[in-house]
Amino acid sequence: MPQAISPEFSSSVKLNYVKLGYQYLVNHILTFLLIPIMVGVLIEVLRLGPDEILKLWNSLHFDLVKILCSSFLIIFAATIYFMSKPLSIYLVDYACYKPPVTCRVPFATFMEHAKIILRSNPKSVDFQMRILERSGLGEETCLPPAIHYIPPRPTMKAAREEAQEIILSAMDSLLNKTGLDAKDIDILIVNCSIFSPTPSLSAMVINNYKLRSNIKSFSLSGMGCSAGLISIDLARDLLQVHPNSNAVVISTEIITPNCYQGKERAMLVPNCLFRMGGAAMLLTNRRWERRRAKYRLLHVVRTHKGADDKAYRCVMEEEDPEGNVGVKLSKDLMAIAGEALKSNITTIAPLVLPASDQLLFLIILIGRKILNLNWKPYIPDFKQAFEHFCIHAGGRAVIDELQKKLQLSAEHVEASRMTLHRFGNTSSSSLWYELSYIEAKGRMKKGDRIWQIAFGSGFKCNSAVWKCNRNIKPPTDGPGPWLDCIHRYPVQIPEVVQL
Repeated sequence: MPQAISPEFSSSVKLNYVKLGYQYLVNHILTFLLIPIMVGVLIEVLRLGPDEILKLWNSLHFDLVKILCSSFLIIFAATIYFMSKPLSIYLVDYACYKPPVTCRVPFATFMEHAKIILRSNPKSVDFQMRILERSGLGEETCLPPAIHYIPPRPTMKAAREEAQEIILSAMDSLLNKTGLDAKDIDILIVNCSIFSPTPSLSAMVINNYKLRSNIKSFSLSGMGCSAGLISIDLARDLLQVHPNSNAVVISTEIITPNCYQGKERAMLVPNCLFRMGGAAMLLTNRRWERRRAKYRLLHVVRTHKGADDKAYRCVMEEEDPEGNVGVKLSKDLMAIAGEALKSNITTIAPLVLPASDQLLFLIILIGRKILNLNWKPYIPDFKQAFEHFCIHAGGRAVIDELQKKLQLSAEHVEASRMTLHRFGNTSSSSLWYELSYIEAKGRMKKGDRIWQIAFGSGFKCNSAVWKCNRNIKPPTDGPGPWLDCIHRYPVQIPEVVQL
């Protein structure tokens, strides 16, 4: 005998139908308004008949001067419109650095090194073990060769060697994938937060590839894990004023000088999370590149909370009482990140949400702020605006918090969790490993919209919105970061890994 449908289930289904009907009505309100008008005009034209229409046409008086003036004004207005319209910015392709297996750091190796280096402070060793157990990282993350020594050797030479390995490898992969001649690069932007040598990292790239002398080059430092999207924003602005140009953006974080060898707990956390990684991207404003480009850049929204002292100091490079340099993470970090995310959402929501969500948000805002009604704040459904989410893989807590605040499903944050598991926190380049994961799974289709969200010291929350230009097939060859392991993912990541 079939079971009776519960009233709760029936009411929830009806509510979903009401919500879908409301969204469809508001999002297509112009269509619903124009259709009756067009039908009325058509009926009136049919009622007149051909003779009356011809008589009406003949009754019109055309003045040659007026026609010429009107045509000139239309052409002039169209010219002004197209000249003032922002150039479309395309992401032709990108490449992620894949560290060699010789740099892998399994949990056992990491903890063995920690016990030897901090043998006089077992509490710090236990603390790192607890962090690692709950970090969401896997056994295949990598650290540069200088960190494998006991004790580590964070020299300038070792840091330069790591930078050359990551940046030049990613750049080589990008040139091979796109077929771009290095001489055709007009703009070069390299971002790396901690390591800022002289000559700069961008000068290193120019020297290695013998780039043109009139290239516009930039090196961004000290801007944290969100510097990749800041670089994209800078490239977009430069491409708007330099037509027919190519811009290469390289995002990385050099781990060698970041190795903290003290015992302050707040400064030991980055040792457990940050790993090797880097990515190179080719952006262009050339219209003929549109067909082969993977994505088109729609929006970049940047939020900076540095005016607040707590936000400014929540991620700070400093010395501990013993003189060891490291990056200190504040206990208020997640709360500050939440406030920065709110500000970023407030700016980006009107740009991406459908009209139905914007109208509902406005109604509830008026009810709460003007009419003083005791309504709950409306949380926009960003799943209506985006098919894919690339959340900075800064740590399990970051991904958990954003999944909760944005009401995302496990599938929406899968790319972020798997990137954290396979590669660790690769700082500003993590977003591109996540995008590569989605492509490797064959989920990226033409017209799909992607939201990249990243946080950085200062404190910043930056986001970028992309639209897929064409169907993207999973790669079958080449140096892709997921090529040899995508078949194993997604994996089940336990809450606590027993070490």
